[in-house]
Amino acid sequence: MPSVDPAPPSGKPPLRKKRRIVHGPLPGGVEYWNQLRDLGEHAGLFRLGVSSVNPLIRARKEILQRIAEGLTNDMQFTFRNPERSTTPSLTVKDAKSIIVGVRSYSFPDEEDKDSTVAARIARYAWIDHQTELKESLKVVMRQLRDDGHRAVVFADDNSIVDREVAYQAGIGWFGKNANILVPSAGSFFVIGCIVTTAELPLSQPLDDSCGTCTRCIPACPTNAIVRPGVIDAGKCLSWLLQKPGVFAREYREALGNRIYGCDDCQTSCPHNTKWSVPVTLSSSPRRTIDALYLLTASDQEVMKTCDGWYVHDRNPLWVRRNALIILGNSARPTPEVQGVIATCLESSEPVLRAHAVWSAARLGLHQLIPETDNNEMVQEELRYLPALRVDL
Repeated sequence: MPSVDPAPPSGKPPLRKKRRIVHGPLPGGVEYWNQLRDLGEHAGLFRLGVSSVNPLIRARKEILQRIAEGLTNDMQFTFRNPERSTTPSLTVKDAKSIIVGVRSYSFPDEEDKDSTVAARIARYAWIDHQTELKESLKVVMRQLRDDGHRAVVFADDNSIVDREVAYQAGIGWFGKNANILVPSAGSFFVIGCIVTTAELPLSQPLDDSCGTCTRCIPACPTNAIVRPGVIDAGKCLSWLLQKPGVFAREYREALGNRIYGCDDCQTSCPHNTKWSVPVTLSSSPRRTIDALYLLTASDQEVMKTCDGWYVHDRNPLWVRRNALIILGNSARPTPEVQGVIATCLESSEPVLRAHAVWSAARLGLHQLIPETDNNEMVQEELRYLPALRVDL
């Protein structure tokens, strides 16, 4: 969207900054692209490329195939409207090119000892990388607009299949874990793009360089990579953590202490272990959150803590559901933990009671578990209590 100037002293609404009207031919071509690429790199983008605005036929076919195979598990995003998300020209009138840029989020992992019961966050959410990515892309966008072009930034947006345009723009190839792998740099990158009316030279897609390597496939804790490049969302922990409702019982133990996202298919990849691009973070990374805090803090405090995450309907209920599973998987049955679980067993929310039943059984706290409940969801949990955790 165009930038907005501050409101004038008169108190009138702020004025939108319009693209500059340029008389005569607008800039384009190889030399102009080189200038834009240098601008993007100086703004923090690791690599840039250009894709056409033609329909993403290959991506549309793959999306429809996954829907037909039942692999989306109610996931929406680019699956909600495949035709729209695979037709980039619909986003900007008279668009001619898509500039794709990536920003690294590779940063050393370290043990966080501050949490009582550590709930682990996936690397891409340690800080708000998406905001930094957008700011970098906006530097290029503003130059395009100053030169008279239309230009709109898209990042983490269901309007466009960003991995496919990144592939088309020669940024990298699709790994067997469905992530874009950047040559000699790995996959720890957030992807964004600028759809513009500028006519720029198109980049060429890269050949697959995974070869015979399949390390990411067995590394997935739930076997969600059903075949190279194809993920079953019904098994993927990153999606299950975001999906509302009851967390699938068969994948709760595999969740471990993850509270948001899963990195296993990427941390197992040789391209990441050998060649990841280190990044200087603008703020201190938050690798974990105390699961007990998520279960005792107010709704407002929880959502402030999880700001920047996708949380269904912005409802902290789903974050707390996940935190209860983490207690069952990694907490010790201390008096504090027992008190939190006992409180959740008395919650007015059936989802919390149901998952508190599971956690109590895993921790051997059967004295806290009620004999019955008036909700079918909780009754189901009472019928199928898990075994005591083996390390207790």
